[in-house]
Amino acid sequence: MLLFYLLTFAATIQAQNQLLPGSCNFESNTCGYTSDADFTSWELHKDGRFVAVDAAIPEDQDDEKSADTGPQKETIGILLSPALEQGEWSCLRLVYQISGSGSLTVLQRTEGKSFDKPLWSSQEPSDSWVISSMDLQNNTEPYRVVVEGKPGGSPGSSVAVFEIHISPGYCLDCDFEESHLCGYSNQWNANVNWFVGGGGGQLLHNDMPNDHTYNNKTGHFMYVDSIYAKTFKEVAKLMSPMTMVPMYGCLSFQYQRSEERGNLFSVFTRDRLGQYQEMWRAGPENQSEWSRTLGEWIPVQVDLKAPYSVQVVFEVAFNSPRGGRVAVDDISFSPEFCSTDSEPTFDPSIANCDFESGFCHYSQDQGMGSWRRVSVKPNIFRNGDHTTGAGSFLLVHSQLNPNSGYVTRLVGPTLPGNMKFCLRFFFSLRGFNQTDRALGVYLQPQQKSSSQEKIWTQGEKSRGIWIGADVTFQTLQPSKVVFVSTCRSFWDCGSVALDDISVSLGDCELTAGMLSSPLPGHCDFEKGLCGYTQDKKNDDADWELRRGPTPTSYTGPRGDHTTGLGYYLHMEASPLLHGQRVQLLSSILRGSRGPQCLRFFYQMYGSGTGQLNILLSKDGEVALLWQRTGEQSMAWLRATVEYQSDSQHQIVFEAIRGSSVRSDIAIDDIVLESGPCTGEQSPPDVSSAE
Repeated sequence: MLLFYLLTFAATIQAQNQLLPGSCNFESNTCGYTSDADFTSWELHKDGRFVAVDAAIPEDQDDEKSADTGPQKETIGILLSPALEQGEWSCLRLVYQISGSGSLTVLQRTEGKSFDKPLWSSQEPSDSWVISSMDLQNNTEPYRVVVEGKPGGSPGSSVAVFEIHISPGYCLDCDFEESHLCGYSNQWNANVNWFVGGGGGQLLHNDMPNDHTYNNKTGHFMYVDSIYAKTFKEVAKLMSPMTMVPMYGCLSFQYQRSEERGNLFSVFTRDRLGQYQEMWRAGPENQSEWSRTLGEWIPVQVDLKAPYSVQVVFEVAFNSPRGGRVAVDDISFSPEFCSTDSEPTFDPSIANCDFESGFCHYSQDQGMGSWRRVSVKPNIFRNGDHTTGAGSFLLVHSQLNPNSGYVTRLVGPTLPGNMKFCLRFFFSLRGFNQTDRALGVYLQPQQKSSSQEKIWTQGEKSRGIWIGADVTFQTLQPSKVVFVSTCRSFWDCGSVALDDISVSLGDCELTAGMLSSPLPGHCDFEKGLCGYTQDKKNDDADWELRRGPTPTSYTGPRGDHTTGLGYYLHMEASPLLHGQRVQLLSSILRGSRGPQCLRFFYQMYGSGTGQLNILLSKDGEVALLWQRTGEQSMAWLRATVEYQSDSQHQIVFEAIRGSSVRSDIAIDDIVLESGPCTGEQSPPDVSSAE
């Protein structure tokens, strides 16, 4: 039985027919890959034909002494490829092993940019070599592949790289001629599995077909046969590598199938949540074609629309030992859809709106109340919008109709049917006694004969702060999203505010990001400091992670900016003296030829508020980039700072305690990235209502 974990046999790994620069098998040298001198070196093991970085072992210490030294410094090894210039789409395949504990991350470093683009990451240890695939999208600028290994602190931990293959085309492409099988894998079970066919050695079958690639007995393909099945409760699954970027286009493959009444052959996509969606199934027309063209390969083309990471799954089920055989070969992907008749990919951003310039594509049904677009100047009595703290949002409240209740309906644009969407929005409630009627979201089908479906209801009292909501829903037919606020009587109602509506394709858990870890320079503090560090040398205390209101009344936020219910970072003023400070440091950033953009949200509310500074630290000197002094607003305000530094530097967030304990300062949702700050506008300085 030839199963896929046989990658352990290193000698079977051979170069693909066409490998691009940046590929390396580490047999005798590192092919131009070098270790970053500022980190632990990767060591070339010539006997084992791999490079590795091992956990640090304390010298001249026995086990008893080592146990008393406390936690050891983290070991990090950075392996850099030579400069690569590959404008066309290519696939990087990595053969690696994490022993004990640790992590391995692959990034793409473009010259002249401070941040590396994450491509893939894993923390899963294994007992043998593992293969991972990642697509390298079209790139017009030179770049380097960055391999970051972090062995864990446990004894014997190491991170090793056996091969790096970079080949033209997509990671979904495979002709199964290489022993690594392009990262495709059999989901093993005790009953039925996929095997490698061809190669000239047909021990059990003399009737095996020629492969499709070369049309001979020496070429390879994948097949599954019912004669191996022990029971018929399981299905055989051939899994593609997980895509790492959105994929829209045409998936093609060749297949053969015998004994059509005894098997079921289907192709699915499988997302990171384990949810399957059928793309294609062999039907009666394919079966009759098989019977007429026995031994010939049948081509299939099917549209693939994957806005988030998925695997393509080739699945076969049998109903008896005479269920026959299914073979697959020459899988390929094209960025063009299979037919000109294919529906173009729907752009869900048509339903996005921050209400800064109007109602976008939203409209109101005529009713007893209406949504108004309102903007609030930063102040210490009333919250501003969610987008910037000083922009516009929608508001509806019962004071406009003191003699009766009301029902208001805000109707979004039409969304196509038979698709899954993620709706995100922010709301704020004041004064409602019956919060379940304060705000609800419905799906209104285009057909008037169909009834609307409630997809979300308010269950969290917002305490007057902005709270984020995520709603995953499926449209069975073209439909519109409708926001409904209901007030039965004036005395039961208050006000409802709505802002920052966005719609994306797929499940909300999947569209939160293609990678599990935040992008470099980004931090919402939901899972810690994201690589930012506390300054232990030049300040008097630390920034504190907090959820909910700060301990001192009349100062600090009541919730974070990200969701209203999450974490933010703040300076707690009560234990500090006037003039004492806290500092948060970014990671060390590379210089850039062009501008850099820093965006973040800050909250400075309290009669004794001190100062918030953004500093640029480099070459032992500190320069002031941005500053706010004194009480600003009870709202979270957005700050935008554009700067330029052509040498290594750090960004410093510095908060200074003011004259009283009502001097808390908070920050949240930091975004630090290369390039100018585009599309930024000064917040409005007047209060208005439309």
